Amino acid sequence: MSATSPLPVLTVYGRAGCHLCDEMRAELQAALADRASVGDPVPSVREVDVATDPELEARYGGMVPRYAVDGAELPLAMSGRQLRAFLDRALPRAS
Repeated sequence: MSATSPLPVLTVYGRAGCHLCDEMRAELQAALADRASVGDPVPSVREVDVATDPELEARYGGMVPRYAVDGAELPLAMSGRQLRAFLDRALPRAS
């Protein structure tokens, strides 16, 4: 029996009250549902509010939402299409 490697965690950097962050959260949910519907692996998601960490606030400021997985980042995600392309590059696909 072969072991499968665990999926990386998809980290979402945003902030409370960010309209774009809210819109992209909905886009992320749709993108992950689409991945699941075709059998592609779906990562666990960890949300981080940059306003709660001075280092992250200094690093990202208003440049959120930002997505990160295994060292790859999508800064200032602005569209569902952009997010889906990033997920396709950063995450494995079903065989």
